[in-house]
Amino acid sequence: MAERGQLPHPAKRLCCRPGYGSGCRPGQRAGGSGPGGGALCAGPSSAAAAAALGLLPLGKTQSPESLLDIAARKVAEKWPFQRVEERFERIPEPVQRRIVYWSFPRSEREICMYSSFNTGAEDPAAGPGGAAAPGGAMDAAAAAAADENRLPFRRGIALLDGGCVDNVLQVGFHLSGTVTEPAMQSEPETVCNVAISFDRCKITSVTCSCGNKDIFYCAHVVALSLYRIRKPDQVKLHLPISETLFQMNRDQLQKFVQYLITVHHTEVLPTAQKLADEILSQNSEINQVHGAPDPTAGASIDDENCWHLDEEQVQEQVKLFLSQGGYHGSGKQLNLLFAKVREMLKMRDSNGARMLTLITEQFMADPRLSLWRQQGTTMTDKYRQLWDELGALWMCIVLNPHCKLEQKSSWLKQLKKWNSVDVCPWEDGNHGNELPNLTNALPQGANANQDSSNRPHRTVFTRAIEACDLHWQDSHLQHIISSDLYANYCYHDDTENLLFDSQGWPLWHEHVPTACARVDALRSHGYPREALRLAIAIVNTLRRQQQKQLDMFRAQKKDLLHRGVTSITNLEGWVGHPLDPIGTLFGSLMEACRVDDDSFHGFSDFTENLGQCKSLEYLHLPAHKFLEEGESYLMLAVEVALIGLGQQRIMPDGLYAQEKVCRNEEQLISKLQEIELDDTLVKIFRKQAVFLLEGGPYSGLGEVIHRESVPMHTFAKYLFTSLLPHDAELAYKTALRAMRLLVLESTAPSGDLSRPHHIASVVPNRYPRWFTLSHIESQQCELASTMLTAAKGDVRRLETVLESIQKNIHSSSHIFKLAQDAFKIATLMDSLPDITLLKVSLELGLQVMRMTLSTLNWRRREMVRWLVTCATEVGVYALDSIMQNWFTLFTPTEATSIVATTVMSNSTIVRLHLDCHQQEKLAGSARTLALQCAMKDPQNCALSALTLCEKDHIAFETAYQIVLDAATAGMSYSQLFTIARYMEHRGYPMRAYKLATLAMTHLNLSYNQDTHPAINDVLWACALSHSLGKNELAAIIPLVVKSVKCATVLSDILRRCTLTTPGMVGLHGRRNSGKLMSLDKAPLRQLLDATIGAYINTTHSRLTHISPRHYSEFIEFLSKARETFLMAHDGHIQFTQFIDNLKQIYKGKKKLMMLVRERFG
Repeated sequence: MAERGQLPHPAKRLCCRPGYGSGCRPGQRAGGSGPGGGALCAGPSSAAAAAALGLLPLGKTQSPESLLDIAARKVAEKWPFQRVEERFERIPEPVQRRIVYWSFPRSEREICMYSSFNTGAEDPAAGPGGAAAPGGAMDAAAAAAADENRLPFRRGIALLDGGCVDNVLQVGFHLSGTVTEPAMQSEPETVCNVAISFDRCKITSVTCSCGNKDIFYCAHVVALSLYRIRKPDQVKLHLPISETLFQMNRDQLQKFVQYLITVHHTEVLPTAQKLADEILSQNSEINQVHGAPDPTAGASIDDENCWHLDEEQVQEQVKLFLSQGGYHGSGKQLNLLFAKVREMLKMRDSNGARMLTLITEQFMADPRLSLWRQQGTTMTDKYRQLWDELGALWMCIVLNPHCKLEQKSSWLKQLKKWNSVDVCPWEDGNHGNELPNLTNALPQGANANQDSSNRPHRTVFTRAIEACDLHWQDSHLQHIISSDLYANYCYHDDTENLLFDSQGWPLWHEHVPTACARVDALRSHGYPREALRLAIAIVNTLRRQQQKQLDMFRAQKKDLLHRGVTSITNLEGWVGHPLDPIGTLFGSLMEACRVDDDSFHGFSDFTENLGQCKSLEYLHLPAHKFLEEGESYLMLAVEVALIGLGQQRIMPDGLYAQEKVCRNEEQLISKLQEIELDDTLVKIFRKQAVFLLEGGPYSGLGEVIHRESVPMHTFAKYLFTSLLPHDAELAYKTALRAMRLLVLESTAPSGDLSRPHHIASVVPNRYPRWFTLSHIESQQCELASTMLTAAKGDVRRLETVLESIQKNIHSSSHIFKLAQDAFKIATLMDSLPDITLLKVSLELGLQVMRMTLSTLNWRRREMVRWLVTCATEVGVYALDSIMQNWFTLFTPTEATSIVATTVMSNSTIVRLHLDCHQQEKLAGSARTLALQCAMKDPQNCALSALTLCEKDHIAFETAYQIVLDAATAGMSYSQLFTIARYMEHRGYPMRAYKLATLAMTHLNLSYNQDTHPAINDVLWACALSHSLGKNELAAIIPLVVKSVKCATVLSDILRRCTLTTPGMVGLHGRRNSGKLMSLDKAPLRQLLDATIGAYINTTHSRLTHISPRHYSEFIEFLSKARETFLMAHDGHIQFTQFIDNLKQIYKGKKKLMMLVRERFG
């Protein structure tokens, strides 16, 4: 019998010599064979074996199983072999053989689970998550196959099919063999020695000489395991080695040991001698223990029965993935590990919780957590989602309906430990510098106005910790999940209504996310039928609750509508919730729609565990007893998704939580869009749309909703497109109701008036708590665009949609996008323009103009140009209208430079096919606009006004007078010079001269501004005056002398005036004197003196701060000054005196003065 004691390493069960049976000779056990006896794994016929392994239905076996095999199979599944030995004093050898035979795993499903990620993974064999043995290769067929064929499981099958498994031997609960890796081009053939220990149909340890370092079993372990499962009759089976040794006498034992040492003397001789020494020592530790370890003897009573999992490798792989920070596909690898945990849970494998514990420990040890905490930054979105999945998995684990109390206590202790760590992530993601709840405007509950920063934060483990207090002992709950026939058709009073609805079907009243977490737990732990029953009860409860809420609203509708504001809303929305309740219900029901009946029902034995009796025939009923006649799981799935999406719920705090609401909503809608709508589903859509529209404050589409409710734009767009072909009136009613965005309304409800940050402003971040506002507004825009597209050709609908857009959309950019969309739809190439839709487009464009008139918008110029294009398409009356009302739409500059100019262009006239009368009328409006703009903003509009009024003398004169009036006030010299040049170009030189003189009065050029942009204008003005005559030149020179102090500019003007005689253009018959003007007389004498004075002043200014590197430049400047001095009749004397003064005043600058003497004497 096997006995327990202190175990040497590695720990194996201790086995000792049992008592002899009566009539047995020494060396032979009762019912045993002779020493060394062995046999093949002889079992039932091949058909029966196949049936036992699940390869054939039992009904198709050729002969019934023996009672021995049936009993041995059950014992092998449930009992450790030590308990069998202790329970029965004598165990016949055939019985032992059958127990050992049936103790090896019989299903390939678990082997696959422990040797690969889920099918379709991204080449796990190539990365850390699926590294194969060094030198491993695939045959030609596998090399050409998909990535799936590179998984260890697929490679193991290929090795088995290729005949690479040999020398397979089963000794007790130990299987060994060799697996040959075929030679590759670069590597020789290798032989791997594989050893597998197993217990109660689970592999408990694996060893392979390939040196595989991975979470999963290598391909060689897979090949040997599958060989034993598929070919059990070809495996030689022996009883545990201790049983064989019991049958030997002393001589045989000595011979056995000596031969063993001889064969393996280099490996075992030191160990053998050490053991011999200890056995011969009476006080040695080995002699204090009864029996000796046997690695082939199976499990002891105390051994945990679980599949082999390399904990160290799990930790290393997770640590590696986390260190990669989301790069190299590490996020996907971690998600695959989470999927593996779910797969284990579904197989009811205890390693699921064990593996998740190892993963969580590595997540908690991630150094980035403390770094982010110190820096006040938030974790990345993908990493945050991994933490969400971690929390959801722990929720599933603690809600295991059949876990033991000590297990749950152990998990609770561990969860609380993690929960107490400072860096443990918060559930809402606000673990950084995100703003707290700024509004505190939620009127629900006593703690509604408590500052969120003072509330205890919930971590990702909080819900799992709370779930540890939940149990499954409620009799009503057990009846729901255990039977399709649980109903009550007798009682319909108020007391019974809590448990059953009016049709007698069971209801389950519990916090909805918690109830759905139960459904997820049942699904996760391999109870799909039970999960489905509970899901149906929850949906029925939600439908009943929806009806009651509708009745309640109708009772208080008048009061709520009168107040126009409600405090009724859900603080905890179901869509975007950490537990994803709607997604869970939807997934469970959809799974029931598409799953094969056998696979869906075959694995669940939950009712057996609960002691409930249920006939198999109920598993395959086409319709569930809890559904109405003609109702299907698909209908139920769609309905619960619509209920959840339409729930009125408060916008959560924090960027991550708000993004999660949007993301989950879009994911759920995406799944709904995969379903093809038939008449039955359309009825569900109609029913729910009506419910949501009439549901008041309980519905996100109700007449009265809370100001901070999550908007329904995305959901309504889906409803609209789904309902439109079947019920257009309802579709538009739903979409129009959803267009509102109350949080941006400028008029806050009475309860919020004390909080000014509720009032919308024009800055982009209008509402600090709504971090996803830009996304929400874009979805609102998409909804409106969808309605506009659908309403093409329907005047009434278009007017209604336009009114809704103008009322509810607050973003000029989005309204502009809608205007552009409407314009594109209205002017499609394959059809005539839709004039009504064009008018809608124009109306939206006009609204954009009004909204952006007084604000900065980088797209403003594009918007103005587009509006003129749109108005052109609408017609001449639209162009005339925008010009007459320009002051409410455009700035004066936009109106003249873009609007009026475009309207007056030839392309517009051609596009509109205007006759002369229409052209003149449009031109008159453009001239009126131009004059109005010039009056309002002469600086920027005067030139455009003059240009636009050229063909109308009166208008042109009016525009010119506006310029003159503004010249003395607000216009700059550059603007006046530009208009003056325009006048000269148009043949008005005297008017140009007049404007030039006015411009000169505004100009001031200092001595060092010899590159000023106005210099060309000054030279042009002087040239214009010179060309007009002596009088005009004499009038402008005093202005030049007063305004210009730059010597080089003055000398340039002086030189130009002396080259030709004034009045060479001969305007208006004026005669030309033909004489050059004298420098000794006015006005040139004044200019010459001013130029000489400017050179003198500039020279002194430059010498004040001159450096040696500028000496040569200064000498050249003096040379130019001398040229100007010499233009005067006594210029030589003046220049000589000037140079002498410089030498005297700046004699300290010896080097410079030496250069002056060298050049000028």
